[in-house]
Amino acid sequence: MTSMQGKTVIITGASAGIGEELAVALASRGANLVLAARGEEALAQVKQRCEQAGGRAITVGTDVTDPEACRRLVDRAVEAFGGVDILVNNAGISMWARFEEITDLSLFDRVMRVNYLGAVYCTHHALPHIKARKGLLVAISSLTGKTGVPTRTGYSASKHAMQGFFDSLRIELLGTGVDVLVVSPGFVSTDIRARALGPDGKPLLASKRDEDSGTMDLNTCVAQIVRAIEGREREVVMTAKAKVGMFLKLVAPALVDRIALRAVREKRP
Repeated sequence: MTSMQGKTVIITGASAGIGEELAVALASRGANLVLAARGEEALAQVKQRCEQAGGRAITVGTDVTDPEACRRLVDRAVEAFGGVDILVNNAGISMWARFEEITDLSLFDRVMRVNYLGAVYCTHHALPHIKARKGLLVAISSLTGKTGVPTRTGYSASKHAMQGFFDSLRIELLGTGVDVLVVSPGFVSTDIRARALGPDGKPLLASKRDEDSGTMDLNTCVAQIVRAIEGREREVVMTAKAKVGMFLKLVAPALVDRIALRAVREKRP
């Protein structure tokens, strides 16, 4: 198990949801946190929580779709703490729309740039520092990166890209001492679905699914991620149902399609 004491961890998308709670959890274990997101006011509140939990933290306003901003993020981490041990690529944006109903195709570009290219840019700049410390790369992906999901064409595509990128990079890094962890949560109790892009490319402002059904508690999700980071695991597929689904996809793919359809049925008024 890896001790988090004194480890420097960059977390993108750290201003809310999984990123925020993961930062606080790692801070409570003595980590140095580099908190990145676009919302600097929200980041300041997360920084305060991290410090209250016992860690050190800095904030870096960052738009991960900008390669230069990602470089500055890593530079600030090195400047503040002397290096980087762990990079958590958590920044993400979702969507909820049937493909044939989409009127603004630019949402595909936006989702891909945040979810996939943002991770590529940050990883590219952080990798030399992580190799120097034989550290860990973490990708917060999704179960939609494992199998197609209706109403998530762009989101699922971005998470499939993320999965393929980090699986390939893991092989390239064999023998370097750097490990790669891909985390695949399902529905977690955050506001990401309320902020999801609709068919017109604008945020929905409210989740379109029944959040009282099949949604994992945020703290439960974060606890699994922390254990995987400390154990330098290769992959985390959350929930037993999802693990069964991965097997079923090999032997009964049509059944998995029907299960996915039921899982995202919109809530009724």
